Amino acid sequence: MRAPETMARFGRVLTAMVTPFGADGRVDLDGAAALARWLVEQGNDGLVVTGTTGEASVLTDDEQVEVWRAVRAAVDVPLLAGSGTNDTRHAAELTARADGAGLDGVLVVTPYYNRPSQAGIEAHFRRVAAATRLPVLLYDIPVRTGRKISHDVLVRLAREVPNVVGVKDAAGDPAASARLLAEAPDGFELYSGDDSLTLPLLAVGAVGVIGVCTHWAAAPMGEMIAAFERGELAEARRINARLLESYDFETGDAAPNPIPAKAMLRALGQPAGQCRLPMGDAPAGLEDRALEVWKNLHG
Repeated sequence: MRAPETMARFGRVLTAMVTPFGADGRVDLDGAAALARWLVEQGNDGLVVTGTTGEASVLTDDEQVEVWRAVRAAVDVPLLAGSGTNDTRHAAELTARADGAGLDGVLVVTPYYNRPSQAGIEAHFRRVAAATRLPVLLYDIPVRTGRKISHDVLVRLAREVPNVVGVKDAAGDPAASARLLAEAPDGFELYSGDDSLTLPLLAVGAVGVIGVCTHWAAAPMGEMIAAFERGELAEARRINARLLESYDFETGDAAPNPIPAKAMLRALGQPAGQCRLPMGDAPAGLEDRALEVWKNLHG
């Protein structure tokens, strides 16, 4: 049976791009532009810049805007800015700045650390969405924020806020994702925010992935999605099995995301640098392990 057609207004395969830093710890804008071009060449349909993987929490607002503009000048694929913070006023101000940076949308994360009520979460998203004319993707990632956006809040925002067009779903509950898509209005899109759950989420109606391993595995990820859409489920499962090692590599207690992604990029000769503290430098041997993962995937 053929899978139902989906919209994917920003593309099927997007990477939540790392932010390259120089040896002095400063943002490498030329490196960001070069990396964006390389990622598109590798098969990415679009990019998220200065999201969690882009270390937004350790960038100044001006640094974020500079990265947005540098990447926008470098590539013509859909770009989304990670413009959410845990301060509603700050998030609204930063999101408003995205309007003038040539972006195609914004990705707004649930307020983290504060642990607001569901009423506070809903009010936060409404205020931030009102600050921009751009399409807004909500980012639901309770493992990092400490709060799950409730089903009812997601549905109300999807129905009542015109520029809330979808969600990056990293909540780890495909059954809840299916229920959300069943009740959300037509055109509301769900992107997998957990690489390892992309295939299960496709089965309940996801349109694509905003990934981390897509820094080095965009092509096979795209092939998996295409196979699923053709109804070739055995082939989709086969490709997913090839990607398991990449899913395992991209984060862990000793090297949380984005440390492994930057190690992979350094091993492949692409701009990355190390992470700013508190993430800090990669543990010894991670680049060697990265090359093993690369060779096993592409060899």
